[in-house]
Amino acid sequence: MPILQRQLQTVFGPDAQFRDEYQEMAVRKILHKERVLVVQKTGWGKSLVYFLATKILRQRGEGATIIISPLLSLARNQIDSTRKYGIIAESINSQQNSKHEERKQLVSRCNNGQCDVLFITPEQLQKEEFIQLLSQLKIALFVVDEAHCISDWGHDFRPDYRRIRQLLNSLPSNIGVLATTATANNRVIEDVAKQLGNCEVIRGPLLRESLNLHKLYLPTLEEKCAWILNNINRLPGSGIIYATTIKECERLAEWLRSNQIAAYSYHSDLNELVKIELEEKLIRNELKVLVSTIALGMGFDKEDIGFVIHYYTPKSLIEYYQQIGRAGRKNSQSYCILLYCRK
Repeated sequence: MPILQRQLQTVFGPDAQFRDEYQEMAVRKILHKERVLVVQKTGWGKSLVYFLATKILRQRGEGATIIISPLLSLARNQIDSTRKYGIIAESINSQQNSKHEERKQLVSRCNNGQCDVLFITPEQLQKEEFIQLLSQLKIALFVVDEAHCISDWGHDFRPDYRRIRQLLNSLPSNIGVLATTATANNRVIEDVAKQLGNCEVIRGPLLRESLNLHKLYLPTLEEKCAWILNNINRLPGSGIIYATTIKECERLAEWLRSNQIAAYSYHSDLNELVKIELEEKLIRNELKVLVSTIALGMGFDKEDIGFVIHYYTPKSLIEYYQQIGRAGRKNSQSYCILLYCRK
């Protein structure tokens, strides 16, 4: 049995298979220290590629994996998912381990084999002190998650992502480099590939057959609220309502709670401990819905989200695709409902 198949089955059981030939191909290429851009639909298993590769690299006695991740909620969610691979992950961000000595100890743990994956928010790349610290880390794999953020054409462009190219130029040439995204058109792919250097693009279809897309014309806020209240308990499991502003999230969640719906608001102004508690409640199905801004968007992985409702019209199809991608990863049927008005 090929080593990749054997390693996959040690994680997921004796019947485990790669989703398709491209998933196995991506793992194989980064193990051979190539540069790869993976553009595959939400739920395809992009994180499996870099976590499985990390497990194999560590077993070979090679260095740690660095993952540039745009959102703390995404990093937290993925750190939890590393346990099934038998690897250990930690993060460096502005909310925790802010002292230089703590970060130095974390790098030391990575070098000593006590930590396998280090998640980094892109803002850290601004800091010369951090770049110098990173130079002391033994790295085997460098990953850029949600790689469309690198591009000027990306819907969630952040200048810190542009520093990734500089960082790559300063790293040893004998490491694998992987960039992943579910939302990249041809212009974005071309720009990301240019930023990463010479890389191969592995691209697949973006269709998700488990998602049922619906749109409802509701011209007033009152009609939207009434529809949600009358229908939310008919929707399967727990889910997410995307709203535009923090006030909108809080107002809608409070109104739903006043009508005996287990709803809470989620946004960037919340304390990190509160965010963690809400994420865990959603994962454990202890609430019906989180009313969220885009703070709970890219990459958040709960396999059985039953529905996603858009209280507003997203700014672009890319944003819409990212957000409905939270639903239906293991469900045979999930519902994505866009409530829109003429505006």
